[in-house]
Amino acid sequence: MNWKRVFAVWFLIAVAESVHGTLRRLFLVPRVGELLSHQIGVVVGSAIIFTIAWLTIRWFGPGSHREQLQVGALWVVLTLIFEFTLGYFFGYTFERILADYNIPQGGLMVFGVLFMFITPAMTARARGLIE
Repeated sequence: MNWKRVFAVWFLIAVAESVHGTLRRLFLVPRVGELLSHQIGVVVGSAIIFTIAWLTIRWFGPGSHREQLQVGALWVVLTLIFEFTLGYFFGYTFERILADYNIPQGGLMVFGVLFMFITPAMTARARGLIE
């Protein structure tokens, strides 16, 4: 497996999700509100992550199920670091950032992060790259 490529794919995901988040904030939030917009965003974001992984899984080549989960874990850690750092620079409080993860209050990001974790394994299986 090529870890530089794994990181490059994560960077592509981060850029795509950033564009997605900007478009969501500009066009969806004014129409449906903040909470529903975030919930829709988790679903659309998961589709973006799956599509990018589907298109690149052979390129970065995680061979074993363990490696696929390692890729997913790395992507999750990098994403959380990116998201919390970006939130800090935009002046969001820690509580505001964590609100997206609060399931009882409608935050669905926990599911998005779990989906990101299993996506390399799911796409490898779907593309016939299982051990």
